[in-house]
Amino acid sequence: MSCGEPHETDCSEILDHLYEFLDREMPDSDCAKFEHHFEECSPCLEKYGLEQAVKKLVKRCCGQDDVPGDLRAKVMGRIDVIRSGQAVPDQDVAVSETTAPPRTAPAPQTPRTAPAPQDS
Repeated sequence: MSCGEPHETDCSEILDHLYEFLDREMPDSDCAKFEHHFEECSPCLEKYGLEQAVKKLVKRCCGQDDVPGDLRAKVMGRIDVIRSGQAVPDQDVAVSETTAPPRTAPAPQTPRTAPAPQDS
């Protein structure tokens, strides 16, 4: 996306790192660069506002749930792979035993038989 206007920081760079800005996971100098861009670029400002609203909604609805540490590590690893431009296989994330509920084998079922006739 681009508004068609020249900017010191290109719209594509802003949008590629929008969540880093939203999460304040970048140096202050980069944050200032983003804020300056939003002042002069209404399409990027609109996208920022939309993503900020989605983030607040998710936090309000799901912010109380505890996330297992290994799940967070897997998600962050997946994000790193995507950011690096490497191909991501469809089924590359396996659920570990710590994130999945324990599986129990069903109890063997014995067929019911009629009681044997007794001699009277």
